[in-house]
Amino acid sequence: MMEPAGVASSAVDPLDLERARLFALLGRLLSAPPDAGLLARLQGLQGDATPLGRALAALAEAAGRIDAARVEREYFTLFIGVGRGELLPYASYYLTGFLHERPLAELRAALGAIGVARAAGVSEPEDHLGFCCEVMAGLLEGRFHGMAAGDFFARHLAPWAGRCFADLEGAEAAVFYRAAGALGRRVIEIEQAAAALP
Repeated sequence: MMEPAGVASSAVDPLDLERARLFALLGRLLSAPPDAGLLARLQGLQGDATPLGRALAALAEAAGRIDAARVEREYFTLFIGVGRGELLPYASYYLTGFLHERPLAELRAALGAIGVARAAGVSEPEDHLGFCCEVMAGLLEGRFHGMAAGDFFARHLAPWAGRCFADLEGAEAAVFYRAAGALGRRVIEIEQAAAALP
């Protein structure tokens, strides 16, 4: 969905790489429905007794209970729809109630400063939650430079992403995506808790 500006550093903290993998997974799931291959890989996720571990285990279980055709229909109903999907996963909508508003302009300015551009042929505005998760992953991996991942999170994800993931978790049409929403909500909660540490 985007074109990177730089090359990943080989000296990235292992914890940051794990965080990046979570954001990349969320970005991928929000950008397009998972195909059969990705669903099969998701079934192999291992969880543990932590809230994040339970969310990963629930996503693995959800991936094992659905096929690619059903998850594609679910994705359409949730995010595209006939006229409009059940959810509008855009910062502008969550922060102002309208699309293409100031949060999008502010995000575009931030992306320009780090050299990230929307890929050719992509029609979604950049303040789509999937795109923001992909950018966060790139910052954590060191592929993008000029802004700290924590600053990007605080400005462009923390104010709204948790609510959007919670809405996805509770969406009427969500089956597989209920687990994806729960995972996203947990990831955002962990990032917010970490940002609040002295």
